[in-house]
Amino acid sequence: MNLAGGEKLLLGWIGVMSGWAFLVFGYDKWQAGRKPARRVPEATLCLISALGGWPGGLLGLLLFRHKSAKATFQLKFAAALVVWLALIGVVWLALGRA
Repeated sequence: MNLAGGEKLLLGWIGVMSGWAFLVFGYDKWQAGRKPARRVPEATLCLISALGGWPGGLLGLLLFRHKSAKATFQLKFAAALVVWLALIGVVWLALGRA
């Protein structure tokens, strides 16, 4: 596959953000079992996901079973997906791929 510089940058960004999101989800799950624990705010988890880390956040959510039963978080995470898809669409258009 022949990727232009902007596409490589986009894929790199998504990879880094996804890795970060996965680690933050894992850290928060680990902290959830500790007392007293300093937890990662849900808003931070969703922000990292919305800014490109949604695939890693989803993997963390599924693998760690973290916040998977909390309906309010599921809605926020779904909203982060919408933002993530919109950002991907904007970048895709900016790269002239549409």
